[in-house]
Amino acid sequence: MRILISLAVFGAISVTPDVGPFVRLLWLVQENGTPEARNPANDSKLKATLMKALSKDGVVAREELGGFMDPESFEKVAGADGVIDPAELAQALESSTPESRTKLHPKLRDHASFLTTTFDRIDPVHRDAGDKLAHWIAANFREGQPLDVIVVCTGNSRRSILGSSMGNLAAAYYGLPEIRFHSGGTDPTAFDSRTVATLKAIGFGIEPTGQEAPRGEPDTANPAYRISWAEGFETLEFSKHYADVSNPQTGFVAVMVCSEADEGCPVVKGASLRLSMPFHDPKTYDGGAFESAKYAERRDDIGRVMLSVMLQARRAIDSKSKKTS
Repeated sequence: MRILISLAVFGAISVTPDVGPFVRLLWLVQENGTPEARNPANDSKLKATLMKALSKDGVVAREELGGFMDPESFEKVAGADGVIDPAELAQALESSTPESRTKLHPKLRDHASFLTTTFDRIDPVHRDAGDKLAHWIAANFREGQPLDVIVVCTGNSRRSILGSSMGNLAAAYYGLPEIRFHSGGTDPTAFDSRTVATLKAIGFGIEPTGQEAPRGEPDTANPAYRISWAEGFETLEFSKHYADVSNPQTGFVAVMVCSEADEGCPVVKGASLRLSMPFHDPKTYDGGAFESAKYAERRDDIGRVMLSVMLQARRAIDSKSKKTS
């Protein structure tokens, strides 16, 4: 039996193309499996295990999952017969879809869903920093109360805004809208038009406000933009110092996404945690044939890290809630 599952089951709206039983099983185990199943270091092994586990008719037995799903979690999905069939898989995915994911702009939901299948591309440096960020979020999360992250680079024009935007997308995707990402720089310039373009390309709503923020060096225009990623979720973005009054002043995590800011700003005033998570600057490719591809590459590199972080934080928060209830 083959069932076509709308992507609406996992937070998108397209009826076709069907993502297929392998991707649906991957999503199920990421959402309901053991901590090892969510660790990006194990992603390649997890995928190899799931490829072998899937029978031709889409039925899966727990013993074929290589320990990536514990008996209790498996039985909740499988029921009395001890195997997960396509209909049970679809129902489990549908019931675990958070409300904030359904509010995401449709194209963004699709893109985030795709990036969740690429956690094996996260390199060790970013995995380690992401693990620390996920642990901090889980330890400090209080339902309904804002919890802030400031993503910092030098000019607050490219990587920091990509980080804050993809972080907000990831938080909404995994049902953690309380986690809000902001951006800032150590030497602000302007929100680069190429950053605007690469975010628009995957479905962010970005509109100029018609107002200009204070200029940095060099003396170039610093327009303010309104960025939206979901129904009822938006922020104002412009190039600014990380300590600008529009950003949180205390109790936040500072994520340093460029080596220059990381080296030049060893202490971030007001931060509860400072993390080094450097990414290569897409500015290197400005004006060349690979420009747009490299901006998209960096956007997605940062995006998959943020999604992995939010997946791990969401499950850790849920686990802690079960223990205290």
